[in-house]
Amino acid sequence: MNWKYYRTILRENRWYFLTYALFLVTGTMLLLFIEKGDMIFFFSDHRSYWGDLSFRFITTLGEEVVYLIALVGLLFYRYRYAIILPVVGLSVSLVSFLTKKFFHHDRPSLYFRKQELIDTIQLVDGVYLNGGSNSFPSGHTMSAFAFYTFIALVIPNKKLVAAGLIILAILVGVSRVYLVQHFWQDVYLGSIIGVGLGTFWYVLISNKPKQPHRWMDKSLLSRKKAAA
Repeated sequence: MNWKYYRTILRENRWYFLTYALFLVTGTMLLLFIEKGDMIFFFSDHRSYWGDLSFRFITTLGEEVVYLIALVGLLFYRYRYAIILPVVGLSVSLVSFLTKKFFHHDRPSLYFRKQELIDTIQLVDGVYLNGGSNSFPSGHTMSAFAFYTFIALVIPNKKLVAAGLIILAILVGVSRVYLVQHFWQDVYLGSIIGVGLGTFWYVLISNKPKQPHRWMDKSLLSRKKAAA
């Protein structure tokens, strides 16, 4: 096992992983000191027009559209990363499906209906509440953390841009609680699995020797240059 290679990845992406470590510490404290559903009640008591509008948009940043946009961008950067990005998304879908089936935890809407508390929660207008027992972990959160981790590892700028990407992933996770789709523990585990998946696929594809003459290390821009 090439520990020197892994240390290099951590060092080059320290802004990203340090920000995520801070999130994990904060998230752990919330799990230890608040009751299940407390964050949902907190957001319910502090709804606003702009908050509702913002989080309804932010939650979409963990969906397929961001993968499609990034895929187009990666085609102009390096094919090796473009071809693995759909695999990242598919692995998220598979792991999310399997873990939800295994844990079988109630969604907030079902959980609070069973406790006859759903009417005490102020919901966000226009947001359909998912029901059933597929809450744990959060698939949106898993997707966001896998995606933004992968992109942060790929991009050449490893400082503030990378920290901004992890903040976007965190906001997607928070949006799932704000919109009454998940509990905080769903988001917490989803983030861990997502970071693991994003890092795994990056390491797997980037550990291959980079050779400029190979098609994997070319891009649409290199073809344009050759044509010119």
